[in-house]
Amino acid sequence: MNSAINEPQSSQRSKLDVVILGGGTAGWMTAAALAKIMRGRHRVELIESDEIGRVGVGEATIPHLRTYNDLLGVDENEFMRNTQATFKLGIEFADWGSVGTSYFHGFGRIGQDLWTMAFDQYWRRMCPTGKAGGLGDYSINVVAARQNKFMRAPLDITNSPLNELAYAFHLDASMYAAYLRRYAEAGGVTRSEGKVVNIERDPESGNIRCLQLAGGRKVYGDLFLDCSGFQSLLLGKTLGVEFESWAHWLPCDAAVAVPSLGNGGALLPYTRSTARQHGWQWRIPLQHRIGNGHVFSTKHVSVDEATNVLLKNIEGKPLAEPRVVRFDAGMRRVAWSHNCIAFGLSGGFLEPLESTSIHLIQTMIARLFAFFPDRGFAQRDINEFNKHVRIEYERIRDFIILHYCATQRSDSDFWNTCRTMEIPESLRERISLYRSHGRIFRDGNELFAEPSWLQVLDGQGIKAESYHPLADLPEESMLTDYLNNVRQLIGRCATAMPDHAQYIMQQCASPLERA
Repeated sequence: MNSAINEPQSSQRSKLDVVILGGGTAGWMTAAALAKIMRGRHRVELIESDEIGRVGVGEATIPHLRTYNDLLGVDENEFMRNTQATFKLGIEFADWGSVGTSYFHGFGRIGQDLWTMAFDQYWRRMCPTGKAGGLGDYSINVVAARQNKFMRAPLDITNSPLNELAYAFHLDASMYAAYLRRYAEAGGVTRSEGKVVNIERDPESGNIRCLQLAGGRKVYGDLFLDCSGFQSLLLGKTLGVEFESWAHWLPCDAAVAVPSLGNGGALLPYTRSTARQHGWQWRIPLQHRIGNGHVFSTKHVSVDEATNVLLKNIEGKPLAEPRVVRFDAGMRRVAWSHNCIAFGLSGGFLEPLESTSIHLIQTMIARLFAFFPDRGFAQRDINEFNKHVRIEYERIRDFIILHYCATQRSDSDFWNTCRTMEIPESLRERISLYRSHGRIFRDGNELFAEPSWLQVLDGQGIKAESYHPLADLPEESMLTDYLNNVRQLIGRCATAMPDHAQYIMQQCASPLERA
C-alpha cells in the first residue's frame, strides 16, 4: 500500500517534482506546456540523451495544434518561420478506393445546414438527379486546396465561408522540438543530458523513485512522464504494462522516410497520401523541402523493394539516405500506472495516415492537467484517465481502419487482406448505420467529427442506400438553388484567395531558402 495515503492532506498536496524522460516532440511539448501552466510551482526536469536517435517521421498536423500553440502564447508567424512550416487544409487520398480515383479529406465543415437537417442529407437526395456536385465542391477547404490557395480568415469579414476555413500545419518535427525546448527552458524547465542506466522503485508502493544516469547521478521525482519513444522505458519495461497489438487490423509495420529537394512546383497546402501495392506513400510539403515516406507491410514486401518504390515516386533529389522505422500499431493497456504516465510513442502508435501522432501528445497533456495528481495518486482518477485514453485511441483506430477495409482494390495480397479482414464491431456498426440512411453520429468527444467520417466513407466508395426522410420536405427546385448558391459562394471565395506560396512569402517565410 502507498504510504502516501496516510500522510496529512497538506503533505499530499505539496509541490510535486516532475521528471520527463525523453525529449523529441513528445517530451518538449509536455515540458513547454508544464512551464506555461505551472509557472515554477512544481519542479520540472527533462532528461534526454543525444546518443539516442528519434523517430521524427511525423510532420503533418491537424487544426487542434493551433489550440496548443495558443496556450503557449506563441506568435503563429514566428512559429512557422522557426519550423519551416506550411499551411495544411486537409489530405488528398489517391488510389485508395480504387486505382485512378482520389478524394479529399478537408478540415472544417461541408456546406451549410438547412433548418434542422445536415447539409449532406439534402446533397444525398439530389445526387441521383444530377443536380448536385461532388462533396468537395461544398467545402471551402477542399476547393481552396485544389487551387493551391490559402489565407487566414479576415477579421473584417463575417458570415462568409472564409470564416470557416480550418487549417493545420506541415512542419519540421525536429525544429518544432528545438523551438519548444527554448520555450520550456526559458520557462524554468531544467534539461539534463544523460542516459538512464538504472531505475529504482519503491519496494512498498511500486512507484518509481529515481532514474540513475550514466556517471552515477540519481534523479528523484514524484511524477514521471515517459516520453522515451518505442522503448517505453518506464511504463513498459519498468512497470511491465503490456502492449496491445492491433496489427490484425492495421497490417503496416514499417516505414521508410526520405526528404527531397522538390522540383520547384507549386507549394501545395495539403498532404498527399497515395496508396501503393503494399501500403501507402506520404508527401508533406515544407518551405525548404518535401517530406516523403512509404508505410508498408513487411509481410507483403521487403524493405529494399519498399524503399525502391518510394525513391521512384518522389519529386527532386533525395537530401539524405532513406531511413527505416519499424513499428507495431496498438497501445499500452493503460497509459498511467503507479506514478508514471506515457506520452507519444511510449504509450501507443497509430500510423500517420490521418496525422494524429502530435494530436495524441496534445490530448495527453490536456488530460494530465485535468487529472493532475497529488502525492496520493488516487486510483479512481487513474482509472478514469485510462478509460478516456482508451476510448480516444480506439475511435481513431477505427477511423484509420476504415481507409483500409473500404477499398475495391484487388491488385495485391495486401489489399485483398485489407478488403476482406474482420473489422472491429464498433466500426462495423458505423458503416452499417451510414449505409442505411447516411446517418453519422459523433461518439462523445471523439476526435473525428461527422464531416471527416462523411468524406472518407464517400471517398472510399461506401454509398448510403437512402437519405433522411425529412430531407424530402423542401421542394426540389429550392434545393437545387440552395446547392448552387453554396457551391458558387465557396468558389468565389476560393478564387479571391491568394496563392499559398505567395501568402507564406508575405507572412511567415523562413530565412532559409526554399528548396
